[in-house]
Amino acid sequence: MTERISILLCTYRRRSVVETLESLAALRAPTGYTIDIIVADNDEALSSEHWVRGATASWPVSYIHAPARNISVARNACLALARNRQSDWVAFVDDDEVVPADWIEQLMRRAVDTGADVISGPAIACYPADAPDWMVDQDWHSNWPELRGPMQTETKQPQTAHSCNALMRFAGQLWEGQVFDLDRGTSGGEDTAYFFALSHMGARFAISAEAPVFEDVAPERLRLGWLAKRRFRMGQSYVSGAPGSLARIRLAGAAMAKVAYCAGAGLIALPSEQRRNFWLLRGLLHLGVLAGCCALPQPKIYGDRADREAASKRVRG
Repeated sequence: MTERISILLCTYRRRSVVETLESLAALRAPTGYTIDIIVADNDEALSSEHWVRGATASWPVSYIHAPARNISVARNACLALARNRQSDWVAFVDDDEVVPADWIEQLMRRAVDTGADVISGPAIACYPADAPDWMVDQDWHSNWPELRGPMQTETKQPQTAHSCNALMRFAGQLWEGQVFDLDRGTSGGEDTAYFFALSHMGARFAISAEAPVFEDVAPERLRLGWLAKRRFRMGQSYVSGAPGSLARIRLAGAAMAKVAYCAGAGLIALPSEQRRNFWLLRGLLHLGVLAGCCALPQPKIYGDRADREAASKRVRG
């Protein structure tokens, strides 16, 4: 019996979605599986429709309009269509990434070998020539999945995953009806919270280093300020995995100690831009954890004025 894999792709005014779709068109389906692609346009206007419908397609592509400038709305629209199709698996990829032809094969191979429900792969950043040296050397924009010990046990396993590169069992699973948090749809971290929820439902996680995707770093993201806001938000999102108030209290205590350590290390490293920025960004992550434990609102990092203007320029270009 053939199983269905639906690849979910959300887009907002990015011409790069064409390159993403072209790379998906070259995908090889694992034996016994068929592929379809669902694209949700998060813009109020149908700004991406002509790009999606005009892109090279070897697999069926469905375009849906999910206007809100809220990525969770678009993600939930993709999940709803996959649910209606009774897709056995869903895969997540971003609209500024390209995938190798064996991407799904590698993720599925890892799923079969481990029996895992969610399999993550790395998202490798491709930096422009004018990117700051310290940013490239420390590779702040790549996303490398890692194994972590869950807060409630000592077992070493992933607690979460990211929607930039993941494959997930779907139809008939306990989490089939789980949705992305709308409140996190403009701040980011909605995927972290989503996969944390799956972890608490019993989903098993694995990592496939052999299934990378590749992403060009946009010019507006080459600023220290953008990374600082993102790291702080990542810390806040991490708290969503804490299973109760006691776990949050422990997290807050650990975060305070880590913030203090990073502040001291940063002061010592002041003469070196590379080391100074490293400790600053590391400290902001832990400061974000502390803010999350205190339930402070998350900053908007997607859909703000700078990002909207940059997106508009890419559309016109």
